[in-house]
Amino acid sequence: MPDVTNAALIAALLCACLAGVLLTCIRLPGTWVIVAAAAGFGWWDGWQKLTGLTLAILVGAAAAAEVVEMMMSVVVARRAGASRQAAWGGLLGGIAGMLLLTVPIPVVGTIVGAVVGCFAGAMLAELYVRREVAHGARVGFFSAIGLALGAAGKLAIALAMAGLVVASLLWSGKSSAAPSPPTAARDSRPSP
Repeated sequence: MPDVTNAALIAALLCACLAGVLLTCIRLPGTWVIVAAAAGFGWWDGWQKLTGLTLAILVGAAAAAEVVEMMMSVVVARRAGASRQAAWGGLLGGIAGMLLLTVPIPVVGTIVGAVVGCFAGAMLAELYVRREVAHGARVGFFSAIGLALGAAGKLAIALAMAGLVVASLLWSGKSSAAPSPPTAARDSRPSP
């Protein structure tokens, strides 16, 4: 019975990793779903297949994914000539757009809301600072591009996290010690 339970929990962990990657695609906290599933499995398994080091790497990767996702919009907008206010306006607008459009349009609303909110937040903040519509629209566009790049970076990290979990499961049963040399076949004849 323990083998059936173990196989079921491994299957559930792999499904949670897939769900985490899919949630990341729609700008939800999928990386943290992967971390939570790995922590639960590691605890249940006594940290044999997923070690504490693996979990620490997953937590660090999830935190890095959040930073990449949030800051990419700011960095790209600033490189496009945005003021500090416009860069942060894009970031805050993206978050507000995600929250406001998630409810009326369930799955796609999160993505559309983030892009539209990012563009609008950066453009409005830049218009407030410089009063130039063309420059404000350019900054808003590049802020939205940065948001998309940040989402792609977070997705890449989520895929790497899922890959780390799978690799940990596949190679956990193998010993790191060198294999013992093969024994010579014994001759059944008596020695002279």
